[in-house]
Amino acid sequence: MEKKYIYETRMDVRDYECDIEGIVNNANYLHYTEHTRHRFLRSLGVSFSELHEKGIDAVVARMQLTYKVPLRCDDEFISRMGLKKQGLRWVFTHDIFRASDERLCFHADVDLVTLINGKLGLSKEYDEAFSKVLE
Repeated sequence: MEKKYIYETRMDVRDYECDIEGIVNNANYLHYTEHTRHRFLRSLGVSFSELHEKGIDAVVARMQLTYKVPLRCDDEFISRMGLKKQGLRWVFTHDIFRASDERLCFHADVDLVTLINGKLGLSKEYDEAFSKVLE
């Protein structure tokens, strides 16, 4: 089954993201996925910070991570993302590929929920924005 990506962006590994082994520290992949989600939101005309100011926060509820092939300093990579809705959750799939050979380096399934003024709820703002890219 081929994955459906709705957004992708390119980034470079910076030297300070690597550990003593010369590979990207595992926690940095979470930064890459979060940055991808924020760029995706901006591409839809949505501001994460403006929604926060209105009391609407998208927060991570669960992550399932799989590390495949390590990225190294100066590697360019492509972060590709899919999205689906499951009840109150938005489920993002993230695949990070090394640009030079398209090898899958990292996969994550990330469940986000929205808090409205601190309480679990549905956000019409996120629903409307994401409806532009969902079937």
